[in-house]
Amino acid sequence: MSSQAKQRISMRAVLLSIGVLIANIAVNGLIFMFFRDSTLNPLITAVLAVLWGVLGVYLIYYTLTWAVEQYPDDIGKRVLPFIFIGPAVILLGWLLVLPALRTLYLSFFNASSEKFVGLSNYAAIFSDHLMATALRNNLLWVFVGTLACVAMGLLIAILADRSSYEKIAKSIIFMPMAISFVAAGVIWKFIYYYQPGDEQIGLLNAIVTFFGGEPQAWTSMIQPWNNFFLIIILIWMQTGFAMVIFSAAIKGVPEDILEAARVDGSNEVKIFFRIIIPYISTTILTVTTTIIVFTLKIFDVVMVMTGGQYDTEVVATQFYRQFFMYRNFGYGSTLAIVLLIAVLPVIIINLRQFRKQGGF
Repeated sequence: MSSQAKQRISMRAVLLSIGVLIANIAVNGLIFMFFRDSTLNPLITAVLAVLWGVLGVYLIYYTLTWAVEQYPDDIGKRVLPFIFIGPAVILLGWLLVLPALRTLYLSFFNASSEKFVGLSNYAAIFSDHLMATALRNNLLWVFVGTLACVAMGLLIAILADRSSYEKIAKSIIFMPMAISFVAAGVIWKFIYYYQPGDEQIGLLNAIVTFFGGEPQAWTSMIQPWNNFFLIIILIWMQTGFAMVIFSAAIKGVPEDILEAARVDGSNEVKIFFRIIIPYISTTILTVTTTIIVFTLKIFDVVMVMTGGQYDTEVVATQFYRQFFMYRNFGYGSTLAIVLLIAVLPVIIINLRQFRKQGGF
């Protein structure tokens, strides 16, 4: 085929692609406006919306793939991958990148977002007593919560791997992962519940009074140690996650290496520290960084248990108060950016680890 013919086909394909794209946007836009202004029964609207979501995505990919097939083979092969990742990238950019840039922009303005104040909000963060408390608490969550989750998850994975009740034990430990942080907060609120008098409905205080002790308001009176009672909830939930990942990694350790070490006279402790730990070190790093991200963003548990009172404030609860309750958009946006900056290095480490493991 001559170069001129290829150019004509390419030009025709480009016009078709633009036409298909415009048609998709127009059709889905009209359907969206129909649902927005619809007076149909809510249940019928919900069913139709679900059908539109499923069929709409299928038609978008089908029509775009058809448009790509109109290109010459060498060009089509290059363009086709972008058809599949393009919508996801656009959606992520719209829902994540643009809001992040807008938040960064708002962080340089005052509470009403009308007056430019430069870096004043950032300076105020590090001179605010409440913010200092929030940062201290976040560090407690990061170090204590992460260390405990990783250590207990690894210990349980090793012990369960040598137990005849492995499946039952892992199922029980992993079960808290099936519920949300909010639900976990409600459950543990009843465990820590305190009321004046001898009758206690909170499980922990009921046990304490049964053995002759004095009931305590565990999440409010013992400051700043009350944060540890909240961190226990994270440990209860995330240990199962760490255990499952570590268990899969441990099963990947070659059995012949372990047997060779045993033949050479190594005991199980030496095998654990000198063979298993180095072999699964990349998995340990991945699990650690993932849990660190959870702890840096922790919000639900603190909000449900204490509402950020009694010196349990964290950065995320401070952001919520400043932005949504006090309507201080400048300071609230600054807190969000600080949290983003804290999380970014951990995410970068995780992504590099995934790349080394061939994840992408």
